[in-house]
Amino acid sequence: MPTLSGKNRAKTAELCHALADETRLDILDQLKDGERCVCELTDAMQAAQSRLSFHLKVLKDAGLIQDRPEGRWIYYAINADVVEELEALVASLRVMRKKNRSDSRC
Repeated sequence: MPTLSGKNRAKTAELCHALADETRLDILDQLKDGERCVCELTDAMQAAQSRLSFHLKVLKDAGLIQDRPEGRWIYYAINADVVEELEALVASLRVMRKKNRSDSRC
């Protein structure tokens, strides 16, 4: 699971980097309803395939999406396991925030 400290800190940074771009967020938005092939994403986003391929690679390297080749096409889908890890990370931040607020002396 991604964390803010410890051995998984680099993974957390990679996930945050992947999410810190509007084009990549648009791709994830396109994939939220299910698997899509590159040609569908290219049409939906009106983007050149080379530009889209760069962003897909960043998302894939971060583990946020998975790919599946079928014939000459590659289909992409959101990696639900990594989304659950992100949800756990955000939940841990909420817990830290509440704990820090109750420990505050100011």
